[in-house]
Amino acid sequence: MRLTHPILQLTFAAIFCCLAFAACVNDEAVVRNLVSQKPGVDEASHIVSYMSQSGRLRARLTAPLMLRHQDTLPRMEFPNTLHVDFYDSLLTIQNTVNARYARYLEMQNKVFLRDSVRVFNRKGDTLFCEELWWDQSSERFHTDKPVRIYSPGTIINGVGLTAPQDFATFTIYQITRSQLRVEGSIEGPSAPSPMADTSIQRR
Repeated sequence: MRLTHPILQLTFAAIFCCLAFAACVNDEAVVRNLVSQKPGVDEASHIVSYMSQSGRLRARLTAPLMLRHQDTLPRMEFPNTLHVDFYDSLLTIQNTVNARYARYLEMQNKVFLRDSVRVFNRKGDTLFCEELWWDQSSERFHTDKPVRIYSPGTIINGVGLTAPQDFATFTIYQITRSQLRVEGSIEGPSAPSPMADTSIQRR
C-alpha cells in the first residue's frame, strides 16, 4: 500500500529572499562575507535553508555555495553539492536528495541534478544516477538516463525512471539487469528476455 504524505514544493527563490533579509539585520562585515556580487551574478556561501508549509517544517536544504544568475536565463546554481532532507508530519526524515551539482531554472520551475545523484527513502530504496530532473510543478522526478536502484534484497539496473517527489514509489521504464541479494550475497544476475515486459513499478 502506498504511503501518502503532504509533498513540499521546494521554492529555491525563497532561499535568496532569506539571504536578502539577513543582509538587513546582520553585521555588515558578516553579510559581506556571506554574499558577494559579480556582474549579473549573486553569490552566497554556507547555505542552510529551512522550508515550511502551513507553519510546519517540511524540508532542510544545505549547500556550500549558491550562484544566482540574472541574465536572459534566470537560474540558481549549486556547483559544490546540494543536500535536501524532507520531513513528514512527525518531523521524521522521509527521503533525502544528494547531488554534486544542481541548477534551478526559475522560469520552468525545474531543478536539474547532475553528477553522483542519489535519492534515498526510508523504505530502504536508494536511487543512483548521473542525471535527474526534478519538476516542481508536477512534483515528480524523472530521467531518461541509466539508473540503478538498491532495494532490500534486490539490485535493479535500467534506463529511464519516474517517481513522485517523496520517492515513495518509482517506475523504471526498461530493466537491463536485476540481481537478487540474499544475506549480503548476490544471487545470479538475471535479465529480462526480449519478449518480456521490461518495465517495473515499485509500490
